[in-house]
Amino acid sequence: MPFVLFLLERQRNMSGNAMSKHTRTDWERLAQQTDEEIDTSDISPLTEAFFARAKLLIPPAMIGRIIELDADIMQWFKNHDKDYPRSINRILRLYMETHNK
Repeated sequence: MPFVLFLLERQRNMSGNAMSKHTRTDWERLAQQTDEEIDTSDISPLTEAFFARAKLLIPPAMIGRIIELDADIMQWFKNHDKDYPRSINRILRLYMETHNK
């Protein structure tokens, strides 16, 4: 789900406003739904065979920007700074500069 939300957010922000293409999707209603309220009855179950063939595809623009952080660390940054990615970058840069001496 987070990846889907990321894509929706990118679509909204690409031109600085709402998506330019007309859509009949009720985005407001969709955003309010919980996972349990989403009808997934028409989706086939994901089998072991599916996962054996599955590939992780990372958009080229995101390569080099993906790091693994523990969930509690990420949540701490989100709770303390709305611009948390930039804060994480500043902290890592300070660490790097300190250890390059």
